[in-house]
Amino acid sequence: MSAQTNIHPYTVIEKGAELGVGVQVGPFCHIGPQVKINDGTRLYANVVVMNDTTIGAACEIFPGAVLGGTPQDTKYHGEPTRLLIGTHNIIREHVTVHIASVGGDGTTRIGDNCMFMAGAHVAHDCQIGDKVIMINHAVLGGHVHVADGAMIGGNSAVHQFVRIGMGAMIGGMTGVEGDVIPYGMVTGDRASLQGLNWVGLERRGFTPVQLKDMRRFYKELFEGDAPLAERLAAAQKNWGDNELMKPILDFVDTPHRRSLCLPG
Repeated sequence: MSAQTNIHPYTVIEKGAELGVGVQVGPFCHIGPQVKINDGTRLYANVVVMNDTTIGAACEIFPGAVLGGTPQDTKYHGEPTRLLIGTHNIIREHVTVHIASVGGDGTTRIGDNCMFMAGAHVAHDCQIGDKVIMINHAVLGGHVHVADGAMIGGNSAVHQFVRIGMGAMIGGMTGVEGDVIPYGMVTGDRASLQGLNWVGLERRGFTPVQLKDMRRFYKELFEGDAPLAERLAAAQKNWGDNELMKPILDFVDTPHRRSLCLPG
């Protein structure tokens, strides 16, 4: 990529926008006056960047994407909010990401090294970690938190205020109404927990011994007739000092406005 900023003559960049070194902007884009685009990012064509939006370095943004749009929230009445996008993200065709609404900290955030495939939607106030992948036409409601390394399957929908734990996997065409534990795998018309994301854990370098322990831990926490609170207390006693299990235990033990996705 050229180190020189290159703007196509058929694009519109409004006064006040800030573009870094080596930014490439193709034809028929529209960049608003509050927008900041950092070094080496490329907008291919027909991209709209609106409102108070900052895009990190070395991102690729494909035709038809709209970033920083006004929230689809009837509570929003023009309050000053923003969208922050990290570095090295791939944003494919017709992806939409909105600035924040009211009721949060005023910022929609996307981390680094994420991929948003064609037609994906990130609503207001979402907080997206690093290395997250959203498959084609996956959608997130407002205030959803997605931790590092999670994968959201194609044509799936995540309800407002849901938490998706790190390394979790949402199956395609799944409706997610509850929180998904770290490394959890959920599927279904209304999502239910199907186990842990074993393939993802292997790819992260977990050893066979660690995976065996995690299977024992999962059965202890999520299988059996005792109430979840009793199973959680037992698992905390048996596994609370284990670095692999602690993120799941902490996630389950943290009060939140959505219930957990549990085995069907």
